Amino acid sequence: MQVMPIAAAGLNDAINRFDISARQTVADPLDNPVQRLVEQIQARTEVKANAAVIRTADAMTGTVLDMFA
Repeated sequence: MQVMPIAAAGLNDAINRFDISARQTVADPLDNPVQRLVEQIQARTEVKANAAVIRTADAMTGTVLDMFA
């Protein structure tokens, strides 16, 4: 199933982007704080979306396995 690796990669990418933005905010809090906040909100939303994809794919896999059991 290709969904899990794609969602996991998206999850990892979003976490990394959030981390980078947070580190930049700490390093220079006055350097465009609004843009940093937007980046962090976008990354958080992408984490939630990718996690939902993983949960749904897991549930669907379980349903398919139950059908063949």
